[in-house]
Amino acid sequence: VQLQASGGGLVQAGGSLRLSCVVSGDTFSRYTVGWFRQAPGKEREFVAAIRYNGYTYYEDSVKGRFTISRDNAKITVYLQMNSLKPEDTAVYYCAADQGVILSSIRRVRAYDNWGQGTLVTVSS
Repeated sequence: VQLQASGGGLVQAGGSLRLSCVVSGDTFSRYTVGWFRQAPGKEREFVAAIRYNGYTYYEDSVKGRFTISRDNAKITVYLQMNSLKPEDTAVYYCAADQGVILSSIRRVRAYDNWGQGTLVTVSS
């Protein structure tokens, strides 16, 4: 399976961006897809995930601001990011796996397939 992330860019605080992740090469509808981010000098951290059944999960700091969704027909997962803050600045990665159990959905190691990352910069 291959993942292609896009949609990053430079935005002012309070602005919005929508990230996309195209997941190709296998049956997309079976996959849990997550978004993670990594700021300079920090570890990669969980942002949001959506399971094959459409259930969604968020890191606390993005709840109410970010929305993850999937379009199985377009084999794409989206991350709509609103009310962006400077602390949201990071490289954002999408990841996918069929075998992600619920208790591991926030863990980097739960996902075997990763995209190349897209940079989001939020200026103050």
